[in-house]
Amino acid sequence: MSDNDILSRLDAALAARREADPDTSYTASLYAGGVARIGAKIREESEEVVEAAAEDDDVHLIHEVADLWFHCMVLLGSRGLDSAAVQAELGRRFGVSGIEEKAARPASDGHE
Repeated sequence: MSDNDILSRLDAALAARREADPDTSYTASLYAGGVARIGAKIREESEEVVEAAAEDDDVHLIHEVADLWFHCMVLLGSRGLDSAAVQAELGRRFGVSGIEEKAARPASDGHE
């Protein structure tokens, strides 16, 4: 299974969970909690990624990054978006200096 395939399959599974019972589905419970709950999980998982990196344990780091990606994908799904949108944006940026790309963003973007 390719990396893109697993992301597409996860997108589909997350979309299906949006309609599931929050009492029986962890993902549905995240959706039910909205951006506040999903955001709290993303903050928690981000910290765990940094902690795992400091441990110099690659397996732990991979597990924590997978958790972070999962929760970010749930956030995208809560907005009706999927991983293809992020992949397209990364494709747009590929081969462009990060400094140049950021400078070219519209002034109204307001993001760092």
